Amino acid sequence: MSILSIVLQVILGLGFLMFGFMKFGSKQMVEGFKNYGYPGAFRVFTGLIEVIAGVLVIAGIWSEGFAAWGGLLIVVTMIGAIMTHIKINDQLKQMLMPIILLILGLVVLLINYGSLFE
Repeated sequence: MSILSIVLQVILGLGFLMFGFMKFGSKQMVEGFKNYGYPGAFRVFTGLIEVIAGVLVIAGIWSEGFAAWGGLLIVVTMIGAIMTHIKINDQLKQMLMPIILLILGLVVLLINYGSLFE
């Protein structure tokens, strides 16, 4: 496993754990999802997916297959986030973080791709 992948996994893992847990009750996240037009259950579901992705990429430090699956979850989740920002006509600067996270998740996925189906 490359040092680049490990560094990205730690950054993504901690970030996705933090933001995933925030989706369970943070006032800012509750208001954000209302603004997006999504129900509270979808906010909680999204938080759960983000926590799982965070755990997987961190566990991927020891098992590359977990890193690949976590990277895939991050990519899919960030595509959804970007589509949401497009749906509500946000400016590019509001999409910048999901775009960056999409790219970082894609890098982790590609580095560990060979372990995806092991």
